[in-house]
Amino acid sequence: MTYRMRFGMFLAPFHKPGINPTLALEQDLELIQWLDRCGYDEAWLGEHHSAGSEISASPELLMAVAAERTKHIKLGTGVVSLSYHNPLWVAERIVMLDHLTRGRVMLGAGPGSLPTDGAMIGIHQSQTRQLMEDSLGAIVRLLNGESVTLKNERWDLRDARLHLRPYSSPLFDLAVAGVASPTGAKLAGRHGIGLLSVGATLAAGFDALGMHWDVLTEEARVHGKVADRSKWRLVGPMHIAETMEQAYKDVEYGIEHWFHYFQEVAAFPQLVVGGANVREMIDFMNTSGVGVIGTPEMAATQIERLWNQSNGGFGAFLLLAHNWANFDATKRSYDLLARNVFPRFQGHAQQTLDAAARAKSRRDELSADQAAAVEAARVRYAAETAARH
Repeated sequence: MTYRMRFGMFLAPFHKPGINPTLALEQDLELIQWLDRCGYDEAWLGEHHSAGSEISASPELLMAVAAERTKHIKLGTGVVSLSYHNPLWVAERIVMLDHLTRGRVMLGAGPGSLPTDGAMIGIHQSQTRQLMEDSLGAIVRLLNGESVTLKNERWDLRDARLHLRPYSSPLFDLAVAGVASPTGAKLAGRHGIGLLSVGATLAAGFDALGMHWDVLTEEARVHGKVADRSKWRLVGPMHIAETMEQAYKDVEYGIEHWFHYFQEVAAFPQLVVGGANVREMIDFMNTSGVGVIGTPEMAATQIERLWNQSNGGFGAFLLLAHNWANFDATKRSYDLLARNVFPRFQGHAQQTLDAAARAKSRRDELSADQAAAVEAARVRYAAETAARH
C-alpha cells in the first residue's frame, strides 16, 4: 500500500419508521461527533424523501450542523440526488459550505436511488442518469470558474456562474456513486473525480468492483484524465464487538428492520439481501461478502479481501451506517474498528509491533545489564558511606 487508507461512514441514514425523528436525527449527529473523536476521516450524509426510513432530506443541512460540533472529520453529500436539483444551486450550496467549514466539505453525487422520491416530482427512473450526467458536467465547469449555458427537459441555465469561488484550493473532493450500472464509474472517469462504490462488496457472482474500475479507467483514458485509486471509496456494512457472540447479540436490536427495508419497502433491486430471521440475516451478511458481523479480525480480513479483489487497491473504506445495534453498541463497534483495524491499513501497526519485537529479543541481555548497573550503584553508595566513617 503506497498511501494511508482513509476510513469513514456513509450515513443514509436508516431509522425504523415510527420512532421519534427528532431524536433519530440528533443521534446521527452524535454519531458523527463520535467518529470525529475516534479519528475517522470522512462522513458522507444522504438525501432521501420517501419510504419512511432514510429521513435526511438535505445532507447540506446535516453537514452544516455537524461541522459546528466537530473539529477534524470531513463532511460530504452522500449523495445529493442531482436529478432533483438545479445544478447551479447545488454548486452554490457546496461552495458556501466550503467557506463555512474552512474546507471540510466533499461533494458526492448520484442520480436519486429511491424511485418513490422521483415519482413525487414527476421524474422517472429512466430519466435520472442522463439528468445526473448533464448536471454533473455543469457543476464541474461551474466549480472550475466557467460560465455554463445548458437547456434540457429540467433546467435552463443561461450564462450561469458562481459568485463565490471555492474556499478549498485545490478544489474539495468530488465523487460519484456507483452501484450496479456503469454510469457512476463512467462519469468519475470522464471528469477525473472520485467513485463511491456502494453495494459492490459481494465476494462471489457479479464483480461490481472490477466493472467499476474498468469503466472508470477507460473513460479516464478517453477523456485525458488520471484514474486515481486514492479517490476510490468502497462502501460496506459492518458491526464489530469483542466476540462473535456479542456481535450477534448486538444486532438482534435492529437488523430485521434493515433487511426488511430492502426486501419489502425500498424499490432498490441493486442491493439484494437474503434471510428470513436474525440468524439467517447474520449468516447471509458473513457468507455473501456484503459485510461483516463479528470481530475486528474479521473486519480486517474483509478489507484485505476487498483490497485484493480490487486488483490494485482503493483509497478509503466507508462503513455503511445501519442501526443494527443500539447506540452504545454502535459506538463501541466504531471504536473497536478505529483501535484495532485502522492501524493495519494506515502504517501504524507494524512500527509498534517491530519495536516490541526488538525489545523482547534483547530483554534478557538488557535486563542483565540493568541489574549489573543497579548493583554497581549499590556498591558505590556502600563504599561512599563507609568512607565517611
